[in-house]
Amino acid sequence: MNCLTKTEEAASSQGNTVKVLPEKRAVDRLLAQLDQLAENSDHLFKKSFGEFESNGQGYSMPRYVYLGPKGGGDTIRIGIFAAIHGDEPEGTLALTRLVSVLEKNPELAKGYCLFLYPVCNPTGFEDNTRYSRSGKDLNREFWNGSLEPEVKLLETEIWTHAFDGIINLHTDNTSDGIYGYVSGAVLSENLLEPALREAEQFLPRNAQRQIDGFAAQNGIIAQCLNGVLKAPLNLNRPPFEITLETPQRASLHRQVEAFSIALQTILVEYRYLMAIAQNI
Repeated sequence: MNCLTKTEEAASSQGNTVKVLPEKRAVDRLLAQLDQLAENSDHLFKKSFGEFESNGQGYSMPRYVYLGPKGGGDTIRIGIFAAIHGDEPEGTLALTRLVSVLEKNPELAKGYCLFLYPVCNPTGFEDNTRYSRSGKDLNREFWNGSLEPEVKLLETEIWTHAFDGIINLHTDNTSDGIYGYVSGAVLSENLLEPALREAEQFLPRNAQRQIDGFAAQNGIIAQCLNGVLKAPLNLNRPPFEITLETPQRASLHRQVEAFSIALQTILVEYRYLMAIAQNI
């Protein structure tokens, strides 16, 4: 069956190389369910936070804020970031799944203000590529004086909101199991380990001793590359930082559910840690 267009056929018959561009994907369609949830929710609010241009086309950076029921102490601010690589929409769909769960059980988010960034690389998502349309891997650009507008806007968000925790959602097409990066041994034991354990209901854990070029133990890595999305150095009160990575070759449903249950677990465990700290 000939699937070439007439233009492509003509180019082919003349011996010219045919370059087929990937079909553009619509960010609005990806976010449609989140938008619907926000319209009908007393807890979820859509608040885009910045605009930029690429090749003369305007883009806005989507942000949703989920305000849980008031807790007993200060509100805990968590930033959750997805699709900094445009070909990894699984994390975006996982945020939609998480909000759906929270809408049915808001107590899971008691005491939290969750800042959700479902598409950190809009042009990359549209083009279905890891990189932004400028050709940059945005997850190597943070806190390096980057001129990339998406990075500058996200850096401002991190500065402005002084998050208590930062969580990144990624997928890995070279891994056969879920794993994570974490900052700090205490958090490794008390946040990431339970999160991975719960996620194993849906996906196996990557048990290799080396993952993504770093030493790993039980699917936990304590190092990361320079320029990844995280808080700046030398903060007086640095946030906890966790990156969750699902195996991209696994079924989409299992990845979404694994992300969702891992995020729920982190919320429960971190609130428990804060309660203990207040009583010490």
